[in-house]
Amino acid sequence: MSTIPDSIQRLIEEFSRFPGIGQKTAQRMVFHVLKSPNDHAVELAQAVMDMKTKIRFCSICNGITEEDPCRICTNPKRDQSSICIVEDAADIYTFEKTNAFQGVYHVLGGVLSPLDGIGPEDLNLDSLMDRTQSGYEVIIATNPTIEGEATSLYIAKLLKGKEVKVTRLARGLPMGGDLEYIDDATILRAMEGRTAL
Repeated sequence: MSTIPDSIQRLIEEFSRFPGIGQKTAQRMVFHVLKSPNDHAVELAQAVMDMKTKIRFCSICNGITEEDPCRICTNPKRDQSSICIVEDAADIYTFEKTNAFQGVYHVLGGVLSPLDGIGPEDLNLDSLMDRTQSGYEVIIATNPTIEGEATSLYIAKLLKGKEVKVTRLARGLPMGGDLEYIDDATILRAMEGRTAL
């Protein structure tokens, strides 16, 4: 029988569901919240609820936003003819931190993974085909995994007849790595050294 009160144990379990957060870190977070003034806990809860109620997907790029279309898609300074394809919306912010890319994005919502039952119809490929025009550059920035590579080759084949320049991020990103954990300098070099497929 645990000596930790049920409400604390429940919050520890909820925090430990976060990626990279183990039981000990979750426990430290919970005790931090417990020691904080009540208004801090209310602000935390309100911030989580605001995010869950206000965030939606951009109708153009499928990124996350509070207004539709998103700020990146509606920014007149962004190069609309340069589209960077990423797996998840969170990957956009990895690139945005570097200021290395001034085009727009397209979020696939995953990668091809037959073992997991994810096929082309499960990805945002139709909208990519609709927004890609002759003369555009499409930069494929899927993670350097087997599924990411298969997805990039599939997209390159789809775009073959569209007269677009299809490039892939340069090597240097570790195979099996995840963009979320790559440092800014590596992302910057990979973006600058992208190659045609």
